[in-house]
Amino acid sequence: MNGKQLKNSILQWAIQGKLVPQDPNDEPASVLLERIRAEKAKLVKEKKIKKDKNESIIYRGDDNSYYEKFIATGEVKCIDEEIPFEIPQGWEWCRLGELITYQNGYSYTSAELNKECKGLPVIKSGNLMTYEVVLKPNNDYVESPSDKMLASLIRKGDMLMCLSSQSDNPEPLGKTAIYRNDNYALLNQRVLKMRPHLDGILDYLYYVINSEYFHYTVSHQSGGSAQANLKLGHVLSMLVPIAPFEEELRIVNKISKLNPFIAHYDFIQQKESDLNNEINNKLKKSILQEAIQGRLVPQMKEEGTAQDLLEQIRQEKLHLVKEGKLKKSALKDSIIYKGDDNKYYERINEQIVEIELPFEYPNSWVVLRLKDICQLTDGEKRTGKGICLDAKYLRGKSSAAVIDKGKFVHAGDNIILVDGENSGEVFSVPQDGYMGSTFKQLWLSSVMWKPYILAFILFYKEELKNSKRGAAIPHLNKELFYNLPIGIPPFAEQQRIAERITELSQLLK
Repeated sequence: MNGKQLKNSILQWAIQGKLVPQDPNDEPASVLLERIRAEKAKLVKEKKIKKDKNESIIYRGDDNSYYEKFIATGEVKCIDEEIPFEIPQGWEWCRLGELITYQNGYSYTSAELNKECKGLPVIKSGNLMTYEVVLKPNNDYVESPSDKMLASLIRKGDMLMCLSSQSDNPEPLGKTAIYRNDNYALLNQRVLKMRPHLDGILDYLYYVINSEYFHYTVSHQSGGSAQANLKLGHVLSMLVPIAPFEEELRIVNKISKLNPFIAHYDFIQQKESDLNNEINNKLKKSILQEAIQGRLVPQMKEEGTAQDLLEQIRQEKLHLVKEGKLKKSALKDSIIYKGDDNKYYERINEQIVEIELPFEYPNSWVVLRLKDICQLTDGEKRTGKGICLDAKYLRGKSSAAVIDKGKFVHAGDNIILVDGENSGEVFSVPQDGYMGSTFKQLWLSSVMWKPYILAFILFYKEELKNSKRGAAIPHLNKELFYNLPIGIPPFAEQQRIAERITELSQLLK
């Protein structure tokens, strides 16, 4: 159980009346609800809020079933199917809309905003943190708010809820925080402002809204595709378990005392998780390093050497250049060899230079530059509907978008990310489609065992990521990529290495 799960459990116990003991001397929740209704009626009479056409009272009948009576029409209906769990004697159920006043935020244009801290700050979903609202260094401000903007004015004690989120990041949906700043602020669109009719129930109501029961229910009522949205009507109709006022205070006090322990527990859990991930990544890196140095599996004399692969690689590239599938530059290779003095040399054209290699390699291996067996190419230009293979889709974080034309690649091909923060990341294409503009097709020599080459590239993933070029949009350092020295084992050994990597990787999961 992680910190979030522990917190969810505690909040669920709280709203079910299981966190603190009941006291028979407490005034029942029905008395608290009467005070709330009286305050609501007062606000209506003072014309501060409009009369609620959907106002209702929920009660338990003599048959132990729950009923809801609508004040305006007198209609009564059984709502047993809506009741999510049992509550203690002396508690009551109520719709959220009966307990609060509410207001949606305002849609600001960029021209109405400034970042010079002039005027009132604008509160957006990103400002909603755990327990409170936090202003950011680059926060937006409005210097001279209009009357329409001031209708969404926020003051201390307002509870704010995010009503929208992107489908690939649903976490903000339903996120709620309390504005505890003494200064006024303005509310952005798709953030809901709520204020209880009685201030004394604010913290208890906050914990109810942040419970797993409440969040799960409203999030499963969300609509939208690219953007998930909570419908205001669904939020207001949510059933809220109301405890006696004194018990609510005890619940809030208990949770407040537990929160530091939950935070510490979560911190320790995260440190443990980070440490396990670090160890796991280091082990994976060590496995790959052993692999590309020829230490992961033993060499076998009967498999011969990799020398006979060199001519096959050259002939394959020559054939592909003639077909127009590779550029002529792919034929420019270098020869790396080990001299009688046990030093490595590289012959480029007619020039021979001594070079430093990162590792020693087995005598049965040959050493090449990555460019000799890998090339970055464009996909086949094609018109016709197909899946857009962008980074989000390939990582499983977005649904498939269909486009009409682009650079086509086949299922089983390899593409490599060349732009962005994770330049150098390699993907195997899961289906025919059009690769995104940030990708290049990665040609790999068929003479080589593909999993071995990909394991080699994976070993240098962090180095490639940390050596990107460009400021606004970082690009893959192609020069570094192409010039990486790669040890080439005999083909059968390449297969054995890849199999062993897979075996050991399974053990690390």
